[in-house]
Amino acid sequence: MLVLNGSPLSTCTGRVLTCFFQMGLQLDKDFKLAPLGDFADIYKPEWLANQPFGQMPFLIDEEEQYVIFESRAIIKYVAAKIGSPLLPKQSDLKAYGIFEQACSIEHCNFDEPAHSIAAELYFAKFHGREGDVALADKNKALLAKRLKVYDQILSKQKYIAGDDLTLVDLFHLTYGNLNVTIGGAPALTDAEGHPNLARWWKEVTSLPGWVKYQELLPKN
Repeated sequence: MLVLNGSPLSTCTGRVLTCFFQMGLQLDKDFKLAPLGDFADIYKPEWLANQPFGQMPFLIDEEEQYVIFESRAIIKYVAAKIGSPLLPKQSDLKAYGIFEQACSIEHCNFDEPAHSIAAELYFAKFHGREGDVALADKNKALLAKRLKVYDQILSKQKYIAGDDLTLVDLFHLTYGNLNVTIGGAPALTDAEGHPNLARWWKEVTSLPGWVKYQELLPKN
């Protein structure tokens, strides 16, 4: 059994859950979710023994007696384990190469500013501080610039890694959705100014895996 340790409220745990559902894994049948009793649990010795940075999630593969952390690594591990078509085979060098290229694009050019915006405009209040609006504005401008490049890329192909849906498209969803909600990435829904980006975003936010993950979240 695969045991995912983390809260559905966590963006990184949500990334894993979205991908698991999109890969066809069923909760309580193919994997279990071991939620936190409290967010402070990530600093306890028993958690740090599996995730030494005090972050979430981490995955225990009971069959292999194996522990892995970092959301993208967890997703790729499970995708390889079950042979998901959402992870290009390494034997297809071109497809695998452009997939890894797209993963780097998502991590370096999308996630970094999107994470920073969310940290200042959303998560700061949960840490008892006021968000740095100037820093958020700086990263909004940076993300807007980079999403223009996304729109160019998506004018030539259907998805971020080519014409087939892959895991990297889903990697964008949690922070992308949060940024749309808090006004950090209006380009994602700007069909007039960013038609290719908006077309892609509309499609990926309609995927069954994302819809299923949303069902786990509190309605309010």
